[in-house]
Amino acid sequence: MRELSKPSTAQCDSTLYTLFLLSEPKYVSCVRLSEILADLSHDSVNRFLLRERYTPKDLFDEVKGELNLESGTLSVDDSVEDKPYRDPSKSALVDYFYSGKHKRPVKGLNLITLYYSDPSGHSYPVNFRLYDKAAGKTKNDYFREMVLEVQSWGLKPSWVTGDSWYSSLENLKFLRNEKVGFLFGVANNRLVSVERGTSVQIGTLEITADGLMVYLKAFGWVKVFCAPFKNEQRYYILYRPDLEALKQLSRETFKQVHSEHWQIECFHRVIKQVCNIERFYVRDEQAIRNHVFCALRAFCKLQTMCIKGIINNCYEISRQLFVPVIRQFILENVEETAFA
Repeated sequence: MRELSKPSTAQCDSTLYTLFLLSEPKYVSCVRLSEILADLSHDSVNRFLLRERYTPKDLFDEVKGELNLESGTLSVDDSVEDKPYRDPSKSALVDYFYSGKHKRPVKGLNLITLYYSDPSGHSYPVNFRLYDKAAGKTKNDYFREMVLEVQSWGLKPSWVTGDSWYSSLENLKFLRNEKVGFLFGVANNRLVSVERGTSVQIGTLEITADGLMVYLKAFGWVKVFCAPFKNEQRYYILYRPDLEALKQLSRETFKQVHSEHWQIECFHRVIKQVCNIERFYVRDEQAIRNHVFCALRAFCKLQTMCIKGIINNCYEISRQLFVPVIRQFILENVEETAFA
């Protein structure tokens, strides 16, 4: 975050912009905010987006007070924030990325997030990166970097979870060295051994509801579970640093950890549908980064309101905000329309 040498005289700040993201249904621009707040110029909004230097640590500092930092589940996943009409040559960080939603490469931002669910059920994003091809890093590089960061900030997860994209041997060995358990999805052709000297694909195994102990090639012992998803079976490997604890893992534990991992998918939907993360018109890298930070901050504000019982779910504000305006419009015009 930008350090101030004297009191700020800025007219626009992160709180104002965050509330704008939560309340504006469609047109998220500097001009639009200046139209809504007549005494605020669009240049003030633009200057705010260009001058601040928010970091992932700033986000973590905002949410750590709401979390038990020990024994929770830390999930990793990435999401493409669609920008179909943006020219990548004229906008920072926008490029082509494979989208699970569209099942093809699309133009947009690639947001990589670490999302933490604590033992009491409170959950927030705790670290993030915007993928920058110029940095020369892979998503797995970002993942390992972010895990080390949150650990240095005081987070001590019991589990780390992710989909098959993040189940590379390098990532698994990294987590083993960090002495943390994990759950990752794996492809059905991943090679494992049930009997010494023979390797088979996970998809060919008979896996009971209680899971199956197997030796993962080039790694070590893991426990495999499978679960139906739509019209296919999906496979997951679980690991605990203690071998006896690994053997004792039950399906109930698998279902609990998998359910906690699913929270990151809910997070992706909310930041797109409610927090306006995809809707911005700025092109400068710092302005885009600040917009994304405020969108994540908006999600955290909604989560805190849910935890405190102020709202029932993250969609309630956006659904109810314009009810009085719509009701008034209908009631004032219904008679005129009826006799037109």
